[in-house]
Amino acid sequence: MVLGLIPARFASTRLPGKPLVDLGGQSMIQRVVMQARQANLARVVVATDDERILRHVQDFGGEAVLTHPDHPSGTDRLWEAFQQLGSPPEVHCIVNIQGDEPFIHPAQINALADLFADPATAPAIATLVKPVISEEELFSPHLPKVVLSQQGHALYFSRHPLPYQRGREPAEWLAHHRYLRHLGLYAYQPQVLAQLTRLPVSPLEAAESLEQLRWLEAGFQIRCAETELDAFGIDTPEDVERALVRLRG
Repeated sequence: MVLGLIPARFASTRLPGKPLVDLGGQSMIQRVVMQARQANLARVVVATDDERILRHVQDFGGEAVLTHPDHPSGTDRLWEAFQQLGSPPEVHCIVNIQGDEPFIHPAQINALADLFADPATAPAIATLVKPVISEEELFSPHLPKVVLSQQGHALYFSRHPLPYQRGREPAEWLAHHRYLRHLGLYAYQPQVLAQLTRLPVSPLEAAESLEQLRWLEAGFQIRCAETELDAFGIDTPEDVERALVRLRG
């Protein structure tokens, strides 16, 4: 059984109440839930820290649990939510779906869930990567890059383009190497998620402000599935306007 969990916090520095923002007649969190329900998930549950979000999700027929407001990360919120659901033993994979991506494609979720279909070969952790197609993407510190092993496991994540190309000007890098960037969709084995919540902040994580580096430093492997589909996260009022333009077609 694959369980989809969607962390949704009310507080946001740049867009307070973000999950409840109206996007063309539906809230952002409702759009995320509806997209997730189209994927191969047995159950989709919102993990929130706010009663308003909880009631709203229940009002449109979704499932939600109320979690502690002071979790340091979405990973910790997911683990508490899983425990509140009774830690169902039939769940062999938990997919962490970002609550601020109303256009998440079901195929992206399925790409991760499929990696866990065979328990004998299921990874501990999986995530998505996408080819970089522009210099703007390559050099944006807001779009983390990743380098992989030949087996498809993450070697390192960075906000800086990786690898550095010695002897070439940065403007030439994209023409001479296939770069990948990371999309913030994760899947875990439940027992691994429990272990991740007990890890302290690591030096690499502190330097790059990327939680997944904590996992790599602790020795966990992260399997990466590739997608051509992009992510559309909403963090600012300007992002809301872009989303409305997209909805209008």
